[in-house]
Formats: sequence, structure tokens, C-alpha cells
Amino acid sequence: MKFQKNYVISGEIICSTGLHIGGSKDSIEIGGSDNVIIRDPVTRLPYIPGSSIKGKMRALLELALDRVTNGGPCKCGKCEVCRVFGSAADNISVSGPTRIIVRDSFPTEETLKMWDESSDVVEGAELKYENSLDRITSRANPRNQERVPRGSKFEFEIIVSEYEGDSDNLGVVLEGLRLLEDSYLGGSGTRGYGKVEFRDITITERPAE
Repeated sequence: MKFQKNYVISGEIICSTGLHIGGSKDSIEIGGSDNVIIRDPVTRLPYIPGSSIKGKMRALLELALDRVTNGGPCKCGKCEVCRVFGSAADNISVSGPTRIIVRDSFPTEETLKMWDESSDVVEGAELKYENSLDRITSRANPRNQERVPRGSKFEFEIIVSEYEGDSDNLGVVLEGLRLLEDSYLGGSGTRGYGKVEFRDITITERPAE
């Protein structure tokens, strides 16, 4: 299997609504949130893991192309989704390497300035307050969770490889991005979170030579 080229897709992810990609927390501060977002351990600022973008793109493509297997990821090892996104852990039938690399996405300088100037944003996050209701007593149970505020922007980069015999891996990835714009990224999407747009996209072709 001969490598032919890479496509480098870069641009910005714009949060059209608040974004919540969950993280872990060892302790809960007074007045803080018990439902925190993922943060860079060095800067303590939010980022978007490449695994979150890649996993959601794959899931949406499998649904769109009717490749879901028993409620889980496709394991055929032959379709375009398996070829581009790789095989499941228990399946080694995919020929050759995974064709896509999705980098972690970090906030732009413009976004860092916006966060710094807002009194409602702490370490890149706002607190969103919600109520859950007891269906029997109608008692409200207030809760809050962290989310990246609307209007935040993150730089993204995706590498798409093509090998001899491949067919339009780039097209598969671009379709995955389109489907993601029509869905949501992260958690609580059905409650309005996670609408994103991919903007200022550039695609650079890098042949093997």
C-alpha cells in the first residue's frame, strides 16, 4: 500500500451556543460546579479534544450511511467509514493505517481576550443554571454546570491521508464536518448546547514527494 498524499484541513471552530465537554474533578469548591468541563492541565483553560470531534463525526457518518452495527460502531473493515476512521478495538480487518488525524483544538487569541474581559467567565467557563423537576411533587432541583460561552473560537487541524486504491477520503471527512454542524458537539445537545460552525477553512495538499 503506497502513500500518495496528505490533506491538511485547518480553520476555526465557532461555538454558536454554549459548549460542554465534560472533565473530571477531584474536589468540589464551595460555589463551584460539580459538572465541570475539560481543561488543559497546564493553562487551566478549556480545549476541545480531537477524540471528541473524531468520535462524533464517525458516529454521525455511520448513521447517515446506515453503518451502525447492533447499536455500536461499524466493524465491517471495508466501508469508507472504517477505512478513514480506523477499526474498532476488537476488529483488525481494516487494511492499512487510519486515514485521519484530528488534533486537539485550543482557543484563539481573540477568545482568550474575550474571556479575560468578561466578569462572568472564570478560567474560560461560565456557569449555566438549570432546574430539574420531580414529576410527582413538582419540586425543583436547581443545578449548574460549566460551559464554554457562546462566541468562543478554537483553532482546529485535521490531517487526511490517501493511499493507493483509496477513494475520496477527503470528501468523507468534509461530509462528517457538515453533519456535525447540523448536530452538536459535547453533552446536553438536546438542551441547546454544543452547536458549532467550522469557518475560515483552508485545505492544503501535500503530495508524497
